Amino acid sequence: MLMSVATPKRRPELDLEAYVSGVLERDVSRFARAITLIESRKPEHQRLAQQVLGRLLPHTGGSRRVGITGVPGVGKSTFIEALGCKLVEAGLSVAVLAVDPTSGRSGGSILGDKTRMQRLSMLEGAFIRPSPAGQALGGVTRTTRETLLLCEAAGFDVVLVETVGVGQSETVVAEMVDFFLVLMLPGAGDELQGIKKGVLELADMIAVNKADGDNQQRAQMAARDYRAALRIMHPRDADWRPPVLTVSGLAGDGLDELWNQVERYREIMTGNGQLEHKRKSQLLRWMWSMVDDRVKRALHDHPEVRALRPEVERGIREGTLTATVAAERVLKAFGLDPA
Repeated sequence: MLMSVATPKRRPELDLEAYVSGVLERDVSRFARAITLIESRKPEHQRLAQQVLGRLLPHTGGSRRVGITGVPGVGKSTFIEALGCKLVEAGLSVAVLAVDPTSGRSGGSILGDKTRMQRLSMLEGAFIRPSPAGQALGGVTRTTRETLLLCEAAGFDVVLVETVGVGQSETVVAEMVDFFLVLMLPGAGDELQGIKKGVLELADMIAVNKADGDNQQRAQMAARDYRAALRIMHPRDADWRPPVLTVSGLAGDGLDELWNQVERYREIMTGNGQLEHKRKSQLLRWMWSMVDDRVKRALHDHPEVRALRPEVERGIREGTLTATVAAERVLKAFGLDPA
């Protein structure tokens, strides 16, 4: 006798009003589905997502946007969970987002953060969302930015944006937050030599993590060296010189002072108008980066460019074409005058 297998019921589609009200009410199911809508690459979903965001924009802008980066092994997940728990216990709601452009190749360690941050994920008023796997940096950046806006519209007081990848991901996270925190390891000697100047230029604060047990003295020495490194750099803001603190995500030491500095920064930058200016400048740069991404994608997807690509790439490899001539031929195929 053949057994019939019940077909799972598809969830009913949500309309614009259902998405908007779900986010504003922080309804768990509809809020999560709104983020999934943002992450979808389907054109019809992207059009609806932009309508949702348009309706929600008046409700955004009220959170503290904090970016967090750090060298591998610095203990970002432990630190973020400890800080997030402390903020929730203080009465604040916290969302944790991640930018991980490497997840498509490696499987993405960040996708385990919800498991590693078990204590934080169980707290009411906390929300953890990894970046979508398999997307290029530009796509992850777009979805993270727009998910950040959804979190603000949902009323989260603090949005922590973690950069998991290295290099350009640090820059793009700094471009979507108000405050950029760089975590470092104790024992500054070799690590200090390896710090990219660009990362220090992005930092609004440096925190030497794992400053506990036998590491305390090494952490203090590292903090001293980082302070010396920052003193020879020109600060980005005349009213703010990045502090250097020692903290322990594992023991919870130094987190109160660290958050006090974040709040002090917000107070200073709000008072002098720089926070509003910074956010508007970020929006303008985001717009142009979206234009760049769309134009680049349209160029690569253009049928005449795709047909020409093997020929010009072969010419480059064989030395029969210069890069300039090859680029001009590609632009002409796309319909642009390279002159």
